[in-house]
Amino acid sequence: MRLTRHSDYALRVLLFLGAAQGELVTIGAIAERFEISRNHLMKVVNRLAAHGFVETVRGKRGGIRLAQPPETIPLGELLRRTEEDFTLVECFREEDQRCRIEGTCAVRAVLDEALHAFLAVLDRYTLADLLHNRGALAVDLNLIDRRAAETG
Repeated sequence: MRLTRHSDYALRVLLFLGAAQGELVTIGAIAERFEISRNHLMKVVNRLAAHGFVETVRGKRGGIRLAQPPETIPLGELLRRTEEDFTLVECFREEDQRCRIEGTCAVRAVLDEALHAFLAVLDRYTLADLLHNRGALAVDLNLIDRRAAETG
């Protein structure tokens, strides 16, 4: 299974915002730090905002920040909101059944169980679990100076 770039970028945005600890951050700053398209990132942020993960503030001093504490953002829920679908194989699509062995094949049931297990594991973790090293992450993202992190 492979996550889309959209979900990858959504995770990066939330990690960046979590490391920023409530400070407003611009989409441009995130795009620059991760060397990704600002336009694509805007689409990701719009979806995250529509689902209540981030808050956007307009204006000269605007930006984005987490809309809720990292402890309340389950990773499984995030991926359910950012992935278009979880179609692992063609037979997962009800409207597109063309398989000659559909009635006797066990592949669909096994992959469906695996998908549920994958999401169940992600449901046990929140954004806070990914931010356990928030200080080091903030340094890596150039949110704080390494010397300040070592002394503070």
